[in-house]
Amino acid sequence: MAVTEATLAEAMAALGSLLVQFLQMALVLALSPLLTGVVRKVKARLQRRQGASVIQPYRDLRRLMGKEVVLADNASWLFRVAPYFIFASTWVAATLVPTFATGLLFSWSGDLIVITALVGSARFVQALAGMDIGTSFGGLGASREVMIASLAEPAMMMIVFCVALIAGCTQLSTIAGFMLSEAVGLRVSLALALVALIIVAVAENSRIPVDNPATHLELTMVHEAMVLEYSGRHLAMIELASSVKLLLYVSLIGCIFVPVGLVHGSAPRAAYAIGIVAWLAKLAVGGTLLAVLETSVAKMRVFRVPNFLGAALMLGLLGVLLLFVSRGM
Repeated sequence: MAVTEATLAEAMAALGSLLVQFLQMALVLALSPLLTGVVRKVKARLQRRQGASVIQPYRDLRRLMGKEVVLADNASWLFRVAPYFIFASTWVAATLVPTFATGLLFSWSGDLIVITALVGSARFVQALAGMDIGTSFGGLGASREVMIASLAEPAMMMIVFCVALIAGCTQLSTIAGFMLSEAVGLRVSLALALVALIIVAVAENSRIPVDNPATHLELTMVHEAMVLEYSGRHLAMIELASSVKLLLYVSLIGCIFVPVGLVHGSAPRAAYAIGIVAWLAKLAVGGTLLAVLETSVAKMRVFRVPNFLGAALMLGLLGVLLLFVSRGM
């Protein structure tokens, strides 16, 4: 009888952990268009415009899902499969980041290197899909995307190494727990890694000053050039993946550098409400700061982007070197 009760208790605990993990996955998917809407709304208000409603991205996705898919005659299977692969890879990467709780059922797979690989694979497939039709815009956007990736990914790896040397692990739940402890202290290397991660996040999400997602100018566009041939539900999947990717990086910055409010998976279920509220506050602050940044600076020329990302690479490398000089830095 005791064995049966213990087994039942373990099964109920596993079921509860699974439900919490599914809740995080659902919240990531549901809130990502809202974050995009908040960024657009704040930008509009800063520019003294009324702007669209914060729920306009949901309306856009619903309208795109109801439209017919138009494909070019020479579109291959890759062009058709790419939107779903991009969305799935980005969604999985975003759900591996601890948002409101650590130590969840799938937290063991929430590794910084895994997340970087998932985001990189989605970018690779999107670049291939952009070149699949053979249009000049698709090739232009794909070449620029690969150029940005060749600098953003090494910078991201330097950030991963810097954080891993401090926390002793690349697993995000462990990193968040270490950052909440008194052992971390004030470190110059963490400040350098934070600035580098912000630069990488701006570049990865094709935001100003690297790219402007609100325009379709042939001389400046990067991300939009690769998706010009998409329509209907395919375009909806790509747009939703872009919103999820933005939420991913905001949650990642909050998890590593501002882990305040994160609760452990073994905490009472009522404590999750505190974690969710703290996460929503981080998303609101991150979206507002992004809108302020995009309003304050102008888009740089394409040949200046390597210098911008090179600064992130050097900051990450400098942070790693400081840790080798002194573990307390």
